[in-house]
Amino acid sequence: ANLTSAEQTWIFWALFIAFAIKMPVFPFHTWQPDTYTVAPTQGTMLLSGIMLKMGTYGVIRWLLPVVPLGVQEWGNTAMILSIVGILYASIIAIMQKDFKRLIAYSSIAHVGLISAGIFSLTIQGLQGAMMQMLAHGINVVGLFYVADIIFSRTNTNELSKLGGIRNITPWFATMFMVVLLGSVALPLTNGFIGEFLLINGIYQYDAWMATFAGLTVILGAVYMLRSYQKIMLGETNALTATFTDLTFNEKAVLVPIVI
Repeated sequence: ANLTSAEQTWIFWALFIAFAIKMPVFPFHTWQPDTYTVAPTQGTMLLSGIMLKMGTYGVIRWLLPVVPLGVQEWGNTAMILSIVGILYASIIAIMQKDFKRLIAYSSIAHVGLISAGIFSLTIQGLQGAMMQMLAHGINVVGLFYVADIIFSRTNTNELSKLGGIRNITPWFATMFMVVLLGSVALPLTNGFIGEFLLINGIYQYDAWMATFAGLTVILGAVYMLRSYQKIMLGETNALTATFTDLTFNEKAVLVPIVI
């Protein structure tokens, strides 16, 4: 049916808000950090690694082809919301004291970048979104698994109570570092390809937006590497001194993720 621009606008917002809650994009994200922190790790992995992608998939598969005029008119607004979300979630992630919550906010920032890339309507932005959906799924599941391993051994996710784990767990320290660098999008890791294409696509759309979206790389490195420093480096304390290295089952999960 040939819908007018005004009619498409209504459908655009109906669909966009539904997908924005699922992804989640600022300001529809408020359910996510609490859910990710409180839910059992398996549930969180399913939500963040797989189900969150239903939102981004929905935008590519439904929103863009079904209401092109609506996207033309309001895509820029969706783009701005996505980029605000990237900066907002990254800054909150830096302030977090709980590791699981930190990963939850980092996830909002990553998805904000995917969403912005999709709304740039460039080939690079869309390809980057596809790549990053896969890469983020792998990385975030790895990170939540790491958080689960830490919690199962120490009964805490608080960064301030941990430290020095690297001194006694060479396997765990290495696996954690590789997954973390993938999440930070270091070149030669899976996160880099998608992030590079996404920022390229956003740059073709608007250079200023790309500048702000690109801050995700710097801020991501800040909160991720700082969390590694607090959890793994320094001196072991009474809580972490008894930390055992990875069991065979844990290696069986983490080695494929790292590869």
